[in-house]
Amino acid sequence: MTQVAHVFREFARNLISHKGTAFTSFLSLGLLYLLFDVFWVVAGTSEQFYRALLSDLTMEVYVAENVPDSTLPDLQAALASQPGVQEVTYVSRQQAREQLARMVGTDLLVGYDESNPLPRSYILTLPSQGINLADMGLLEQNLRRLKGVDDVVYSRDWLEKAESTRTIILRVGTILGVLILLTALLASANNIRLMTRTRAVGLTQMRLLGAGRLILSVPFVLEGLLISLVASAVGWIALLYGEGKITFTQLSVVVPPIEYIAAFCVAAALVGAASAYLGVGKLMRHELR
Repeated sequence: MTQVAHVFREFARNLISHKGTAFTSFLSLGLLYLLFDVFWVVAGTSEQFYRALLSDLTMEVYVAENVPDSTLPDLQAALASQPGVQEVTYVSRQQAREQLARMVGTDLLVGYDESNPLPRSYILTLPSQGINLADMGLLEQNLRRLKGVDDVVYSRDWLEKAESTRTIILRVGTILGVLILLTALLASANNIRLMTRTRAVGLTQMRLLGAGRLILSVPFVLEGLLISLVASAVGWIALLYGEGKITFTQLSVVVPPIEYIAAFCVAAALVGAASAYLGVGKLMRHELR
C-alpha cells in the first residue's frame, strides 16, 4: 500500500509541478487526435455518399427489334433470375417516348404514332452494397448471352472513376491515420522524456535509495495514459460540437457509434501509457544508471 500511495503522490506531483509540460503534451496530442477523428469522419461520410450515388446507378437492357411482345415475360423472368439483380422494370416504346419528351421538353416523335422507332428496354435495379465494376462487367456478359437482348448500357466510365477515387481516398486516409498515430506515440514519448529530464536529480536520488525502475516509471506511465485519454476525449467532444453546428443540404455527416469512440479513447490511453513507458525507460537506461 505504501508503494501504491507513493506512485499516486508522484503522479499528482508531476502534474502539479510541471503543468506547462503537461498542458503542452495535452495540446499537441489533442490536435493530433482531432485530426485523426476528422479523417475518420470524412472517410465514413465519403463512403456513405459513394453508396448513395450507387443507389441511383442502374443497368438498361435493350430488347432486339425482332423479338415479339409475347416472349417478353420470359425475357423479363430470365433477367430477374440473374445474380445481383434486385428489380426489373419494363419500359415500352410509348414510355420511352414520354421519357424522351420530358428530357428535351417537347415530343420529337410527332407523326410517328404507328412507327415509334424507340427500342423497348428493361431497367435493372441493383443493390448499392453489391455494385462494383467487376460484378457489373460479369453481369453484362451474362445478359448479352440471353436470347432477345440487343444491347446492355450502364455508366461504366463513371463507375470506374468512382471506384478509383474511392480507393485513393481509402489509401490516403489509411496512410495519414498511421502517420498521425505514430506522431502521437513519438510526441507522448518525447514529452515524458523531457519531463523526466527535468526531474533527473530527484530520480537519481530515489534510485540510490533503492527505488526500482517500475516504481519510478509508473507515475509517468499514468500521466501518459491520463493525458492521452483526456486529449482523445476532448478531440471527439470538439468534433461532435462542430458537427452539431454545421449542416449540409446534400450530405449527412457520418459519426462513428459511441462504442467505437469509447474504444478509440481507450486505445489512445494505452498508446499514451506505452509511449510514456518506452520514453522514460530509454532515458533511465542511458542517464540514470
